[in-house]
Amino acid sequence: MHPELKNVIELQQVDLRVAELTRQIDSLPAQIQSLQSQLDEFIHAQEERKKRLAANLHDRKNLDGEIKVIQEKIAKHKDQLYQVKTNDQFRAMTKEIEGEQAKVRAIEDEILEKMLEAEEIQKHLQEAAARLESEQARVAADIARLESEQKADHDERAKLLARREQVQDGLSESTRVLYQRIRQARRGMAVAEVREGLCTACNVLLRPQVYNEVQTNEVLLTCENCGRIMFYVETAPAHTGESKDPGAEATA
Repeated sequence: MHPELKNVIELQQVDLRVAELTRQIDSLPAQIQSLQSQLDEFIHAQEERKKRLAANLHDRKNLDGEIKVIQEKIAKHKDQLYQVKTNDQFRAMTKEIEGEQAKVRAIEDEILEKMLEAEEIQKHLQEAAARLESEQARVAADIARLESEQKADHDERAKLLARREQVQDGLSESTRVLYQRIRQARRGMAVAEVREGLCTACNVLLRPQVYNEVQTNEVLLTCENCGRIMFYVETAPAHTGESKDPGAEATA
């Protein structure tokens, strides 16, 4: 194989891997932030449950206070029953007492609903509290793993960039310029394999003479359609026929 063709093939492999590593490195901060946000949301939800439970308790205390006030009014009205002088006054006072008692029952129903709500909130609080430690450990482990991957990616990219300089130094100035020009024009893909007479980058059939030259891998040729540098890899012949048992032949 032509030395410069071999170098541009390796150079593209290095460039593609460097681009992939760069994407991975650039995406890691967002992944870490996403994990931290998940934990923050979990903790925030727990804090909201605590606030709801505290508000529930506060509401029940207020409702208990309302019942005491009404019960005091009822007791006062009952004392006043002995002081009324007419049946109309007695009926009016009795009706007022019944109205106040109805208010107490309504408030007691509301308190019961609040108690049921508090039980449900407390249940979720306990379940979340049991999960919080494991969630913190999971997020910490995932972040540590991502940071380790990031460091490994940085190290690999640094080695590849050093190798890239070595490979690039092995190219002539004209080939280096050609490679960079095609790479910029073709979104990073400057080199393409030829297979069965086709440029695999653009799927255009090569002219027979060009295909024959490409198959030698001894000259730098560019695709007449997409402009990429071409190289040829000979495909292994397809295996046909059933395998024979040597023992069977020997006994035949």
